[in-house]
Amino acid sequence: MSKAETHFKDGSLHVEEVSLADIAAAVGTPTYVYSAGKMRAQFAELKTAFEGIDQRIYYSVKANSNLAVMDLFRQCGAGFDIVSGGELSRVLTINADPGDVIFAGVGKSIAEIDFALKTEIGCFNIESAAELDRIIARAELLGRVAPISVRVNPNIDPQTHPYISTGLKENKFGVSKAVALSLYQQAEQSSATRVIGIDCHIGSQLGDIQPSLDALAFLLKFVSELGSTGITIEHLDLGGGFGVTYADEKPFDLATFGAKVKALMQNQSLQLRFEPGRFLTANAGLLLTQVEYLKEAPDADSKNFVVIDAAMNDLLRPALYQAWHDVVPVNASESGEREWDIVGPVCESADFLAKNRRLQTQPGSLLAVLDAGAYGMSLASNYNTRGRAAEVMVEGDQFRVIRRRETFRDLVALESW
Repeated sequence: MSKAETHFKDGSLHVEEVSLADIAAAVGTPTYVYSAGKMRAQFAELKTAFEGIDQRIYYSVKANSNLAVMDLFRQCGAGFDIVSGGELSRVLTINADPGDVIFAGVGKSIAEIDFALKTEIGCFNIESAAELDRIIARAELLGRVAPISVRVNPNIDPQTHPYISTGLKENKFGVSKAVALSLYQQAEQSSATRVIGIDCHIGSQLGDIQPSLDALAFLLKFVSELGSTGITIEHLDLGGGFGVTYADEKPFDLATFGAKVKALMQNQSLQLRFEPGRFLTANAGLLLTQVEYLKEAPDADSKNFVVIDAAMNDLLRPALYQAWHDVVPVNASESGEREWDIVGPVCESADFLAKNRRLQTQPGSLLAVLDAGAYGMSLASNYNTRGRAAEVMVEGDQFRVIRRRETFRDLVALESW
């Protein structure tokens, strides 16, 4: 979470009304800490922005797939955007309705398609002609009817990091308008599929609202063209990607976007769907870590390093995207002007969580790596045979462990020699 979602009380950094020092003492480090209140507030803000039109939010499970996080959004009224059979199993585990599931992703296996058909999910987002052929064949074999939407790639530049850009023609996601038309015609003629929607997702961490508005206008025009051929669309899925602030990024103007979207959706009988992940969770979480060593520079041309017990296997974003996360001492008295790189114990030069940060700290001190609620734990690994972090949910003045820390026995449970 950002500095706006944390505060100091009695000299210690708090999430809601819980001291991070108390969490560290009870649970250890590294630990992911989430604010239930912040997640609910983000969900409410998104719904309010589109109030007055038929809408539905589908939480993007890949952002943070902890069962407690998913169940929180289920209670808020969300459906779920998934990209694997494993994520579908998570949805079923929390007793969510599979009819509230959208199955996206470019590589759905036969086993995953069969699983989704048998559980009667709400919609498959089709990403290729070969995928549609496979879904039709499996649905015919199983005696099911697959509800489908086609993901159309509008070739719109989302103006974001190239690794999270998904709406350009060189990206692997979706199909062109011409291909989409042929897929809709094929699906309309098959007794094994039922056309219900159209889908688009141009990228993540969007700061400018115009690319998303352009994508919506593109889809609405295409829906009209499909209607003229006798193909009826029930919902329009605009994806997610609403940007959040990590450092000094331009915040996504949700209020203005919502007003413009509602104007475009006037006189439309379509349900509008969104698939947010980062927007709901990023600023609602942090990674709590402890300082192991200070490695001070021997000369003016060298770096100072704070070596912590969290690493790139816990939070990959800085190494993968050169992402920026604010780092704050848990003890309010620990502030100063010395510049450090904050690094972990993993045996890679890419193992850093922050660079060139001014901190006053010492071995044993606690640090909070902020805005780590999305694509933190969900991208974590066991590299260097490191157990993954614990996860904690804070609600008011209480906290609970929602994922215990992994042990060595957990790591080798599936192995033999």
